[in-house]
Amino acid sequence: MSRRILHVVTNRGHYDDPGHKTGLWLSELSHAWDVFAAQGYRQDIVSPAGGPSPLEPRALTWPLLDASTRAWLNDPARMALLERTAAPDHIYPDAYDAIYVTGGHGVMWDFPDSAGLQDITRRIWERGAIVSTVCHGYCGLLNVRLSDGRLLVEGRRLTGFSWIEEILAGVAKHMPYNAEAEMKRRGARYGKALLPFVPHIVNDDRLVTGQNPSSAKATARQVVKMLKA
Repeated sequence: MSRRILHVVTNRGHYDDPGHKTGLWLSELSHAWDVFAAQGYRQDIVSPAGGPSPLEPRALTWPLLDASTRAWLNDPARMALLERTAAPDHIYPDAYDAIYVTGGHGVMWDFPDSAGLQDITRRIWERGAIVSTVCHGYCGLLNVRLSDGRLLVEGRRLTGFSWIEEILAGVAKHMPYNAEAEMKRRGARYGKALLPFVPHIVNDDRLVTGQNPSSAKATARQVVKMLKA
């Protein structure tokens, strides 16, 4: 039986300033998609509201635009997947072996308070499946509570885009909150690589998290390794 992966993407296309565009960091989706596709896994995409997922413009510029993202951009069928993402109420969580939550700054606005995404994540976790995130995708875990009322991230080791990386990227002043600090405030055992922007993942039981865009492949490969175990 083929494994099935649920990808989560943003619907948010701008910062607080509507003229400051953002969205899905495409390589965080395409790199993982390629890893899962190589295993023959079935893959679906959900977003907080369903429908279009805008793309982060900065991720589509050289040298960030690599072969994987170019292949996605040049494939009308794959681009169509981002125009018609599923809404949470159209998803049956029990069908999935893992959830993979992508980043891009848009997620900081529409992931944390999405009751639909929280419910999907909780149900996937509580049935013993894998929860994984990359980069800002960990914002989708900020407010996920389990059936006993505890936060999923409480006491768990994880990583995600760090505050120093926000500063070095020149966007810290535009952030609605400090995601790293918010994770720590919720009791998560946040950790990061010694150097910014290098691949880094953290695996705690069935929780797999990658720090930044360059960690997408490693995150997906760890999910595959766990699914094969």
